[in-house]
Amino acid sequence: MKKHLYTLGMAAAFLSACSSSQTPSASGSAGTSTSAMAKVAAAAGTMLADPTKYANTITAADLEKYLRVLASDSLEGRETGERGQKMAADYISKHFKANGLAGPVKTGVNPYYQTFDLEKSSWGDGHVTVGTKKFTMGKDFFVSGASPYQQEEAVQVVFGGYGIDDPKYSDYTNLDVAGKAVVVLSGEPKNAAGQYLISGTDKMSTWSQDIRTKAAAATKKGAKSVLVIMGSTEDEFKQLTSRYAGMLARPSIGFGATPTQPRAASFFISPAMAAALLNTKADQLPKYSASVAKAGKAVASPYKVATNVKIMTARNKQALPTENVLGYIEGTDLKDQLLVVSSHYDHEGIKNGVVYNGANDDGSGTMAVMELAQAFAEAKKNGHGPRRSILFLTVTGEEKGLLGSEYYTDHPVFPLENTVADLNIDMIGRNDKQHEGTFDYIYVIGSDKLSSELHAISENANKTYTNLDLDYTFNDPNDPNRFYYRSDHYNFAKHNIPIAFYFNGVHEDYHQPTDDVDKINFQAAEKVARLVFYTAWDLANRTERIKVDSNKK
Repeated sequence: MKKHLYTLGMAAAFLSACSSSQTPSASGSAGTSTSAMAKVAAAAGTMLADPTKYANTITAADLEKYLRVLASDSLEGRETGERGQKMAADYISKHFKANGLAGPVKTGVNPYYQTFDLEKSSWGDGHVTVGTKKFTMGKDFFVSGASPYQQEEAVQVVFGGYGIDDPKYSDYTNLDVAGKAVVVLSGEPKNAAGQYLISGTDKMSTWSQDIRTKAAAATKKGAKSVLVIMGSTEDEFKQLTSRYAGMLARPSIGFGATPTQPRAASFFISPAMAAALLNTKADQLPKYSASVAKAGKAVASPYKVATNVKIMTARNKQALPTENVLGYIEGTDLKDQLLVVSSHYDHEGIKNGVVYNGANDDGSGTMAVMELAQAFAEAKKNGHGPRRSILFLTVTGEEKGLLGSEYYTDHPVFPLENTVADLNIDMIGRNDKQHEGTFDYIYVIGSDKLSSELHAISENANKTYTNLDLDYTFNDPNDPNRFYYRSDHYNFAKHNIPIAFYFNGVHEDYHQPTDDVDKINFQAAEKVARLVFYTAWDLANRTERIKVDSNKK
């Protein structure tokens, strides 16, 4: 009944629009009237079509066909920039072309590819010398992220307390750190009663929970690097930094260095190295914390820092070409506006000789994008193409830090100001422990963050057609998993573009070599893909563009 009423309502709107367009305005002309009628007719052709016909072309069988290619051993885990990723790109682009989608990229050889260079790098020689003492990277200290010390460089050291700059407590008052290496304690200060000075309670603040806050503070003050003392003993240091040893051994992938360093380099250093830099003994380091606790505020540095300090953290680098794959369906009367439907098609590659196929992450999202492209292309062939243009965007480099989507939003093929929304699909073929025994659900994240209308459209599409349990657990801004920030939609949200993120939750095979095709529930993925289709159909064909009317980021 609801669907029937919806169709009648759209028919009434169409007849009303045609009636009003037949009478030109005083300043208009018959030609203008005819043009307006043509636009209305084009809109009506789409809006009066039953979307169910095209949604039903999205099938579990098709999804499985695509995924058995994408997540096969022959594609070698689709590691960014490697052969398997490029084989996947070729497969996706040929699918777009075969279904009549256009390649919208005007530069390069393949119009379906947005090609760009990343940088693959690994650590070379790394050491810090303090006078005659030498400390080695991977043993006495570790580096997180980029470092400016490609060649050995003399540095000026300064002690920065806890490295905190907060309205309730600051170590940077009257402290000049510009261009210097700032040695700081980990964690945050307490008072004599054992409560944290910043929160005034027994609960830590973000200054303890996220090392990036200290790097950001050091950067704001002009520091070149921040050296965080980890642990109070060498054994504690080894325990706290054990996970970094493996990370150092693996090459990292990212965008090449910018002419100016974006933030202070982050080092994790041992108590012994800290003692050498501060010209003291390791067992004397805790005394500073006791002084702060007694005073209830930051106190002056008791250390006479070392003056003969040099740092070198060499990095071996090579260019790594990669590509986003784009398929485009041009709209009709609202073709200058664009809807994006996205997924990432890269995964973890091969580790220790074992292929990480990434069937669910994110082969499942990519198979859905391919099938959605086919469904909308079929509608257009039948004269029911979308009013707004649709870009089917499968990106590379997500596993390396959302790099492909970052590149697209920094170098958009279509203006971001004309982009109405991004529907992002990342992992839709499994269930998590919270939904054992059922597949009739999907986590929806971010649909209300920027647009209440997008949220309502998603809810209505589900209520009218798919009847899934839309779980908003991870939409909570206090959710510790922070999934809203962990997939490609976020690079659109950063530009104030409304998004919805479809996600089945984490399972035991997440980022494991056991994330294989035979564990995917294709019937469940079919339901989610159809929900995305109905939501996209509404977004692409409604008369008014959805509004950005909230800010819950």
